[in-house]
Formats: sequence, C-alpha cells, structure tokens
Amino acid sequence: MAEEKIPADIKKLSFEDALSELEDIVRELETGRGALDDAINAYARGAHLKSHCEAKLKDAQSKIDKIVVGSGGALDTEPANYE
Repeated sequence: MAEEKIPADIKKLSFEDALSELEDIVRELETGRGALDDAINAYARGAHLKSHCEAKLKDAQSKIDKIVVGSGGALDTEPANYE
C-alpha cells in the first residue's frame, strides 16, 4: 500500500477512532459472514486505516523525547531510541 492515497474521511480520524474502526472491520471479517464484495471493500478500508494509524504512531514517536535525570538532579532530554 506504499504511497497509496488515504481517503480524506480517514485522514480526519484520530488514532483512537481509526484503530477502533479497524478493530470493528477485523472482527467482522473474521466472522466470514457477508457478501464477498462487502468484505473486499472492508478489507481495503481496513488497509487505509492501518496506514493512517501507522503514520500517526510514527509522527507521535518522532515527537517523544526521553527524559533523563542528569547529575545534580537537572532534567535533560534526548531523542528516544526505539531500536
């Protein structure tokens, strides 16, 4: 799904709302009920929601600084290391 455009209605969603909708889609698809075309459309929307959530997490990750207590009790920040 690289470089695929995320629909505007999904871009407006918060991380929490997008994740909740994605979870609903996964639960529905796991049941195996419903029409094939509906399942395909839900899967495609789910893929967009997943991309949106990943982008939101990456953005949040880049904003997070690890707080380090230095000698003498002074607080300092340094970029978080997630690898």
